[in-house]
Amino acid sequence: MANASSATKDAALATAAELLVERADTILAANQADVSRAEAAGVAPSVVDRLRLSEARIEGMAAGLRLVAALPDPVGETLAGWRRPNGLEIRQVRVPLGVVGVIYENRPNVTSDAAALCLKAGNATMLRGSSAAIASNLAVAAVLREACDKVGLGADAVCLVEDTSRESATAFMRLQGVIDCLIPRGGPSLISAVLEQATVPYVIDGAGNCHVYVDASADLDMATAIVVNGKTQRPSVCNATESLVVHRDIAGKWLPELADALPTVTLVGDEEALRVVGSPRMAPATEEDWGTEYLDLRLSVRVVADLNEAIEHVRRYGTGHTEAIVTRDRSAARRFQREIDAAAVVVNASTRFTDGEEYGFGAEIGISTQKLHARGPMGLAALTTTKYLVDGDGQIRS
Repeated sequence: MANASSATKDAALATAAELLVERADTILAANQADVSRAEAAGVAPSVVDRLRLSEARIEGMAAGLRLVAALPDPVGETLAGWRRPNGLEIRQVRVPLGVVGVIYENRPNVTSDAAALCLKAGNATMLRGSSAAIASNLAVAAVLREACDKVGLGADAVCLVEDTSRESATAFMRLQGVIDCLIPRGGPSLISAVLEQATVPYVIDGAGNCHVYVDASADLDMATAIVVNGKTQRPSVCNATESLVVHRDIAGKWLPELADALPTVTLVGDEEALRVVGSPRMAPATEEDWGTEYLDLRLSVRVVADLNEAIEHVRRYGTGHTEAIVTRDRSAARRFQREIDAAAVVVNASTRFTDGEEYGFGAEIGISTQKLHARGPMGLAALTTTKYLVDGDGQIRS
């Protein structure tokens, strides 16, 4: 894989895209079996939504493969180069990580997205999905493996672990000498398992308790649009808005209007927000609410006295994913961006933009909330490391 040409990798991705569309009926039948099993087990609708495929979503997966194929190949890119006084020529270049293991829950599209990015970056991929999506994952992985085989990369450029037992997950996380980098994509229980069990290097795709702070100077129509989009456009994903922080000066006027704009969302708030919005439209928030990633149509609301209090609240309860401010005060915006420690800090836009495709990376493999070796949406560059190429002419060190 590390030696595969860009043309070969792109051909594999293009072939996989064609096969996904051609085999849509087979994939959808497999997916329906997974969905029916989940619904019969009483799984939450938000989880079923992440599991469910449609013709449109399969077309989207195929489009993602084509988009990754069209991206520049990062392998071999020279990041820096210099000449030492002794004549040594030194270059830092991108190289593949090696074997990337991806362990994930309930999203068959991750099978396609993860394999595509790993392949383009010259890595072999080991995938371990959940039992809930096993039929869907097998169908999608079969397409990817066939495409790799057709262009001469070999089917095992993409491998899917078929054993979905808890024991296999633990074993997967401990494949030292096989997996060079582990990327988990899932909820708190999966992340906790990785933190406790993994013995291979990992990059955490963390929880997204994403805040929007609406400042005193905010354009309130803009603020409404941003919060409605962040909360309702797709509430089951990690970059959805979960927590709203509002400056006291505009809370009385704006919060009732916002509540009207969110008829399907359950609102929970502090005493001041409750007083403004009223019962039964808003219920009291608990301490647990402030730190919860709902992944559902539920929003916590806190009223604060000023920017200082807003920053303090976000620092205390944020998860380092995406935090946003809506304001016309440039100094407030820059201070918020400077003092909030998160993978993405957004001014006057929805939290939903923290996404590899929206950032121009193509399909992402995850959104890292840690600081080593990648942070934020992980595209192709995050699936490479570097090495130094040193050219000499007989130099020895004295």
